[in-house]
Amino acid sequence: MNKDDNAAPLPWWKFGHVWMVIAGPAIVVVAGFVTLYIAVHRPDPVISEDYYRQGIELNKTLEAQSATSLAPALHARNHAATGVPVAANPSAKP
Repeated sequence: MNKDDNAAPLPWWKFGHVWMVIAGPAIVVVAGFVTLYIAVHRPDPVISEDYYRQGIELNKTLEAQSATSLAPALHARNHAATGVPVAANPSAKP
């Protein structure tokens, strides 16, 4: 008989696989606390009370400025939505 046959089993903390299994959830818990720290110490800035009105005004000015520059994108969007081909120049006759 060998001496290894009668040897006492090793304790659980001496196996590397155990630490690999424990490390996954431990890293997630630490990342959660780091996220909590960031959220508590760096809150989001407060937006103005009239943010909705400012957004509408911004959309109106952008629509007026970019009506011609967005034409190709609008044609592509309409073609993708309906499947009907659209001429590159809307004023051109088929």
